Amino acid sequence: MTTAQTMLRRAGACITVSLLAACAGQRQAPPETPPAPTASVAQADARLAAVAAERIAIEARYAEREAVCYDKFFVNNCLDEAKERRRLALAAQRTIEVEAEYFKRKNKVEERDKAMAEAEAKFQAEEAATAAQPVVPKTISPVPPPRRSSVPDRMAKRDARAAQEAAQAPANAATRAANAAAFEERRRKSEERQREVAQRKAERAAKQAAEKAEKEKAAAAEKAAVPTR
Repeated sequence: MTTAQTMLRRAGACITVSLLAACAGQRQAPPETPPAPTASVAQADARLAAVAAERIAIEARYAEREAVCYDKFFVNNCLDEAKERRRLALAAQRTIEVEAEYFKRKNKVEERDKAMAEAEAKFQAEEAATAAQPVVPKTISPVPPPRRSSVPDRMAKRDARAAQEAAQAPANAATRAANAAAFEERRRKSEERQREVAQRKAERAAKQAAEKAEKEKAAAAEKAAVPTR
């Protein structure tokens, strides 16, 4: 091996070491300052929205770095550095997200406990106010007198009505007999009139039939008397 070849190999090794050191130095990003604690629900919501937007930006930057790495000599080292940056950035956003979500859960629990405490205090106050009121004795209403039974009155009315009907029975019987006789007389006269009407109809029909026969007989005789030609 010549002196020139030895020098070229040493120079290549130095360049490789320098590039590896540079990549290693780039992967060691300085730790980010943790965010201030969340102070309100509105701030927590704003931080969660910002985390969602920043995650999209991190993925976009990683895609750009990944495309650039394929144009470099040390592709794998460049890709590792880009992945590490992405990991650190996402971890930082996850820290913010966890803290904001924890604040919201804690605030919800506190609000619920506060509402329960207020409800319990209101209940205790109402119970105390009720206990402080004087007890008013209940007035006992006098027992009403028993009602008089209406059965004897109904029985007396029924007996009186039966006696009245018994006293009026003979007169009612005579009235019914007279009505029956009158009805029978009207029925007899009606039947007699119907027979008379039927008899007159039969006589009129017989007369009409005789007259018709006489006319037919005369017409036949007249026809017979006319000589034929």
